[in-house]
Amino acid sequence: MKRLLVVTDAWRPQINGVVRSLERLAEELEKLDLTVDFLTPQLFPTLPMPTYPEIRLSLTHGWEIRRRIEKAAPDYIHIATEGPLGMMARRAALDIRRPGYTTSYHTRFPEYVSARLPVPESWTYAALRRFHNAGLACMVATETLEQDLAARGFRNLVRWSRGVDTALFHPRETRVYDLPRPIFLNVGRVAVEKNLEAFLDLDLPGSKVVVGDGPQLAELKRKYPAVHFLGSKTGEDLAAAYADADVFVFPSLTDTFGNVVVEALASGLPVAAFPVMGPIDIVGGTRAGALSNDLGEACLAALSLRREDAIDLAHRFDWAVSTQQFRANIEEAQERRRAMQAANGNGHG
Repeated sequence: MKRLLVVTDAWRPQINGVVRSLERLAEELEKLDLTVDFLTPQLFPTLPMPTYPEIRLSLTHGWEIRRRIEKAAPDYIHIATEGPLGMMARRAALDIRRPGYTTSYHTRFPEYVSARLPVPESWTYAALRRFHNAGLACMVATETLEQDLAARGFRNLVRWSRGVDTALFHPRETRVYDLPRPIFLNVGRVAVEKNLEAFLDLDLPGSKVVVGDGPQLAELKRKYPAVHFLGSKTGEDLAAAYADADVFVFPSLTDTFGNVVVEALASGLPVAAFPVMGPIDIVGGTRAGALSNDLGEACLAALSLRREDAIDLAHRFDWAVSTQQFRANIEEAQERRRAMQAANGNGHG
């Protein structure tokens, strides 16, 4: 059985789309007889990331990462994040040369950084371009993201879509909210890059609910006392919170996809969002969401959309298809590596 090593700086106890996607990917790949090992911050001492303590930065050395990679002897290496572990794994993989590595682009990190620090986005994009272009392939979730990165000089871009767990996220009769209707819901990290205040500032009927934790939670609780902040939820509790709402509001301008959007759709929630990367790719041109530069207008329009259309759209996002895409990507990347070696007169690898 072949082995895949996934290197990621994003891992438990973080709860986000990257972590959930990687966990589900591993489960599905095991069904395809591919063993998955993880190299995560849980294996090392860590310190909290400045301004975002929920994210832990690993304290280790490049030689230790190389030792672990060589000991694992993987057939494939996939580097999922551009943090300390990802950077050290990239260097080690380039030094080892075989089997090379693939990457995935989950987060618009330049926009994330510039929201917190006075760092030009162009500087961060240059660093990310070097990181990803040295790999065999860079996986992206949507056409919009692929076009954006290609225009910035990223190469070897391949598609890796996402799935949704429809066994967990689906309509249900459970009542969660004893609040005035309609319920406008947001789920995700409570952090500045999520642009939550664009939602919380809106004058909407009914109630606003936010599910999630993050560095901005205390500040936003103080600033918006009429908003219902429920903290982090997982599993059945999260699924029930989705299903009992009326509209899912996604104000982010920086997400590359938005796993929470497809979870909401599967739960029967029409989506209101800005017409940007992620929402455009998921609900654009469908009857499952309303997109507008006026987010309040989108929220009110979404109230009139049919839950059935949201559910139908969600069922197009299948984890089996997503996993097959990923496996094809890493196998084709290895074929390209062998072809390049053969062309350079070194076909033994």
